[in-house]
Amino acid sequence: MNSPLHRLLLGVALSVLAFLLFIPALGHDFVNWDDDINLIGNRDFRGLGLSQLRWMFTTTLSGHYIPITWLTFGLDFALWGMNPLGYHLTNLVLHAVNVVLFFLVARHLLVLASPWQPAAGSVAAAAAALVFGLHPLRVESVAWVTERRDVLSGCLFLLTTLAYLHAVRSSGRRRRALLALSVGCYALALGAKSIVMTLPLVLLLLDVYPLRRLPPEGGVRRWREAIPVLREKLPYLVLALATAALALYAVHSGAHLTPIERLPWLDRLAVAAYAYAFYPLKTVLPVGLSPLYPLPTTLDPLEPRFVISAATVVTATGILWRCRRAWPAGLAAWVYYLIVLAPVSGLVHSGHQLAHDRYSYLSCLGFAILAGGGAGATLRLASDKVRPALVKAATLTWGIAVAGLGVLTWLQLQVWKDSETLWRHALDLDASCIVCRVNLGVALYDQRRFSEAQEQFIRVLEINPDNGKARYNIGLSLVSLGQPVAGEIELRAALPNLPKDAKPLKALGWALMNQGRHDEAIETLRHALSIAPGDALAHAYLAAALSQTGRLAEAVPHYRAAISQRPESPEPRLGLINTYLALGQDEDARAEYARLATIDPALARRVQVLFKSR
Repeated sequence: MNSPLHRLLLGVALSVLAFLLFIPALGHDFVNWDDDINLIGNRDFRGLGLSQLRWMFTTTLSGHYIPITWLTFGLDFALWGMNPLGYHLTNLVLHAVNVVLFFLVARHLLVLASPWQPAAGSVAAAAAALVFGLHPLRVESVAWVTERRDVLSGCLFLLTTLAYLHAVRSSGRRRRALLALSVGCYALALGAKSIVMTLPLVLLLLDVYPLRRLPPEGGVRRWREAIPVLREKLPYLVLALATAALALYAVHSGAHLTPIERLPWLDRLAVAAYAYAFYPLKTVLPVGLSPLYPLPTTLDPLEPRFVISAATVVTATGILWRCRRAWPAGLAAWVYYLIVLAPVSGLVHSGHQLAHDRYSYLSCLGFAILAGGGAGATLRLASDKVRPALVKAATLTWGIAVAGLGVLTWLQLQVWKDSETLWRHALDLDASCIVCRVNLGVALYDQRRFSEAQEQFIRVLEINPDNGKARYNIGLSLVSLGQPVAGEIELRAALPNLPKDAKPLKALGWALMNQGRHDEAIETLRHALSIAPGDALAHAYLAAALSQTGRLAEAVPHYRAAISQRPESPEPRLGLINTYLALGQDEDARAEYARLATIDPALARRVQVLFKSR
C-alpha cells in the first residue's frame, strides 16, 4: 500500500464508495431554495457563449461572485439542458474527486505528524477520507445543486493544498512550478466560492505543524529566519484580500448583509459562538440535520444555548492550548477550524441562519483527519500487542461507525428529493421556522395545490402578522382560486412590507385584470416593471392589459420582451399572434405561429383556425 499505484487505487476505491452512497441524488429535482433563482428562472447562465460568459464574470446574483462555478453550470446546460440529473451528476463527481484528493492530503499530513510507516499512514488517511466523504453533513453540499460552489471550491482548495505540500518537499524548477500550480488553483478556488479566502492562514498553520517550517514559539531571530516561508505566501495573500473585498461588495450590492440594527455586535458574538460549537457537535452526533437553523426574530445573547456554546468554545480552546506540546495535532485541527469557519461564523452575517450544514464541508476537514489518526493509532496499538482479537474488535468498531455514517447519509439524502419533502422535513424539526413554511407554501402553489398553499401562508401570519411575503402569497393563492377581489385586498396589504419587490405588484396587476380594471392594471404593472425591468410575466400581463384596452401597438414590444425572456413559453407567443392579426400584420402572425408550432404543437393545432378566414 506504499507504492503510488496502490495509493491511487485505494483513493479511487474510496471515491467510488462515496459516489455510490450519494447516487440517490441523481433522481432528485431542483428545489426552491435558491435553485429557482440561480437556475430555473435564470436564463443568463444557459450556455457558454459570449453573452453568458460576460454575465458570469460580472454578476453578483444572490450576493455572490462565483464566475468559475457559473462556468460549470453553463457547461451543464450545454450538456443536459435543464435536466436536473446532469447537474446532480456533476456535484457527485466533484465530491467523489474530493474524497481522493482529501485522502492524498490527509496521508501526507498524517505521515508527517506521526511516527508511522507510510502504509499505516495510508490506512489512517483512508479512515479520514471515509469520515469526510460519507458523513451526513456532506449531504447539503452535494445533493443541493446550488451548492456546486462548495464541492467545486473544495476540489480546488484541496488541489491548492496538495500542490503546496509537494512544493515544500521539492526544490529548484519543480518547486517553482508546483508553487505556481498551487497559486493558480487557489485563484480558481476563489472564483468558485470566496469562503476559501482564509487559505493563506491555513498554509501558515501547516508550516507550523506538521511541516515545522515556522517556529510555534521563539524569538525574533527565529522568525527572521522564516522570512522566505512568509514571502512565498504573498501571492496567496494578495488574491485573498482582493477576493475578500470583492465578496463584501457582492453581498452588499445585493442587500444581503444583515444590518447592524437587526443583529448588534453582542448578538453576532453569540451567533459566532453558537456556530463554533455547532459543527463539532453535529460531526460527532449528526442527527436532526435541517436545511435551515433559523436566526431567532429576537435574539437574546444570554439564552442558555448561546452561553453554553461560548463556554464550550473557550474551554476547548484553553484545553487544547495547554495540551499543545503533548497533542499538537489537536490544537492544529482546532485552529484550522476556527480559521476556515470565520467568514461564515456570523460575525459578518447574511441570510436567515444561525448555522448551515454546508459550512462544515471545508471547516471540519481537520476533525476528519483527527478521526483517521485515531483509527490508525487504535489499530496500530492493537497490532503491536499482537492480539488478533483486539485488532478485530477495533476494525469492527470502526466499520460499524462508518456504516452508521453511511446509513444516516442515505436517509438524509431522501430529505433533498424535492421542495415539498425538504420543507416538510425542516418543519418537522422546527415548526416555528417561518422561511421553511413560506417555502413549503410556494412548493405547494407551484403544484397548483392552492388551498394547501394558502393554509401554510396563513399559519405564517399567525406567527408573524407583519410577514409581507406570506400575505403576498395568500393574495396570489386567492387570485389563483378565482377570488381576485379578496386577493387584491391581501396584495395591497403586502405592498408596504415589500416596497422594492415587483412580485406583489405583478400579482396585483393580474388581480385587477381579472376584475376587468385594465387601466389600473396597466399602471400597476408599469410600476412593477420599473422595479424589475426584465420580468417576463409582468411584460406578458402588461401586454395583455394593453390589448384589452385596444392599445395593440403598445402591446407588441411587451409581448416581445416576454418572449425574449421566456422563449419556451407559448402564452406570450399566442398573445402576440392575436395582436398581430388584430393589427392586420398577417405575415408577422404566421411567423410567430411557425415558432409556436415548434414549442407547443398541440396548442398550435388548436389555434390554427385563426388563420383559416384570412
